[in-house]
Amino acid sequence: MAVITTPITELFGIKHPVLLAGMNVAAGPELAAAVSNAGGLGVIGGFGYTPKILRQQQSKDDLKDPSLPFGVDLLLPQVGGGARKTNYDYTKGKLDELIDVIIEEKTSLFVCAVGVPPKEIVERLHKAKIPVMNMVGHPKHVAKALEVGVDIICAQAGEGGGHTGDTPASILIPACVDAVKGHKAPLNGQPVYVIGAGAVYDGRSLAANLAWGAQRFVGVGTRFVASVEAGAPKIHKELIVKAGYDDAITTLIFTGRPLRVLKTPYVADWETNRQAEIKELTSKGVIPANWDIEQHPEKSMEGRPWLMGKVSGLIKDILPAKDIVENMVNEAAEILQHNSSLVKSAKAKL
Repeated sequence: MAVITTPITELFGIKHPVLLAGMNVAAGPELAAAVSNAGGLGVIGGFGYTPKILRQQQSKDDLKDPSLPFGVDLLLPQVGGGARKTNYDYTKGKLDELIDVIIEEKTSLFVCAVGVPPKEIVERLHKAKIPVMNMVGHPKHVAKALEVGVDIICAQAGEGGGHTGDTPASILIPACVDAVKGHKAPLNGQPVYVIGAGAVYDGRSLAANLAWGAQRFVGVGTRFVASVEAGAPKIHKELIVKAGYDDAITTLIFTGRPLRVLKTPYVADWETNRQAEIKELTSKGVIPANWDIEQHPEKSMEGRPWLMGKVSGLIKDILPAKDIVENMVNEAAEILQHNSSLVKSAKAKL
């Protein structure tokens, strides 16, 4: 088994530079534990959880060693102040209580997505010695994240599943790396690290992220949805395996924000025939699919979103998380070793 040691693997005391994306439902305690047990860093998706449920989800029962690290991901969009009118407080006013749970459970990493965490929240987490990572989908978002004191930037490429931007990994990751140069993480004084996400599914994509400048660490989502331990329904896993290269598209209909999902007939109808409705509803702060299903409850099944990234076109099997991590790292190590052998030092002529 190959080992790729990086500043971030050392920060968290883990073997492999692989982080589970904190996906709603799919990234439950069983999958998070499986990734941490395999030497990566498991992250629990905390979207929609009450403080009580979040505490239950952070059970360490599935960890081989209770001291193994794990993280928690919350969605914290800006509400008001010129933000999207469809944005709302996903924590339902319970953010402080959720942070209490994260601190009390000695979480190893806090991840904030679809917005920048409040500075006072970052400071509370830092007092508890918990690093803060912010997901960004565009290089311009890096500056705001640095202003509030985040320690790690996760560059979520446009190819990714779920909430995403439209900047490809090959552009976004190097741009974010450039944007953090010279900045130090408030928690430990080390450089602010960038990790890549949104286009990672095997060792080739891990190696590519390292070449683009990601600090030897990657976030993995869709590949882990198609894992044995994922909390996603069986049909979700099967749809990923069956998906083609053009089957995952972005749409506003489910959250009012760009969300990459499977292009089902329901999604295709909205995107092809109902663009004017999407624009009108979102301009009023109404989430189109929610409104539609309230009017037509019989559409609730066909209108279900199946989140997946563009990499779904390359995923052909459902594997244990341990196999996914080990296959990814072994393949990446082989590629990196091969590529390093191509570099020859030029001999000076006398």
